[in-house]
Amino acid sequence: MKREYHRWFSPHLNREMELLVFGHAGAKVLVFPTRDGRFYEYENLRLVDTVAHKIKAGQLQLYCVDSIDHESLYCFWKTPADRIRRHIQFEEYILHEVFPLMSSKNPHPCVIAHGCSLGAFHAVNIALRHPQRFRKISAFSGRYDLTYHVEHFRDLFDGYYDDNIYFNTPTHFLPQLNGSAQKHLRTMEIILTIGKEDPFLQNNHDLSQILVTKGIAHQLYEWSDRAHRGYYWRRMAPLYL
Repeated sequence: MKREYHRWFSPHLNREMELLVFGHAGAKVLVFPTRDGRFYEYENLRLVDTVAHKIKAGQLQLYCVDSIDHESLYCFWKTPADRIRRHIQFEEYILHEVFPLMSSKNPHPCVIAHGCSLGAFHAVNIALRHPQRFRKISAFSGRYDLTYHVEHFRDLFDGYYDDNIYFNTPTHFLPQLNGSAQKHLRTMEIILTIGKEDPFLQNNHDLSQILVTKGIAHQLYEWSDRAHRGYYWRRMAPLYL
């Protein structure tokens, strides 16, 4: 299996960024790590191994990007407004630096947004915000409203709210989405998974209901237990990627 390491200084983030590429052809999978994960997490969790047969066959090519969540969404010494602005800079890095790399290496028209846990939030958020760039979402164990408080999971913005948070909260901005964006979403394959005991089960149902209301086809799969760790994600990846 072809494996490449890339590193460059990002002008959008003003720092070095790293990523791994697995494969040589096929649909391009943009893989976001979990909150505490790095660009090598997907490989370390042996998730790459679970789809190796598709990678070797030229069906999938993975682009495993790094995270800056501890500089943005989880950087609690910053103001909430600064945190969400840093997150938006991360999106700009993905759109204007990672996407050109993907296009230069692989002309395949299909891009899949994929991630687990907070990586699922990143995947769903960016694909719903820019549906013309994606053909599929595959999101495992995600939380799609970072203002949602349940169990020990707090509102990440401590009650603060502005337009940037609104437009980066899928369950908030999606109900108002229409026009060409909605048209693109109706042609996208959307797969969500969540554990029956996961604290964000209801949040997944909320997102699913909004999609139904908007006439956007999707699948929501409920797995047993909490289903929020590598053991389950290794079983999901071959089924849903």
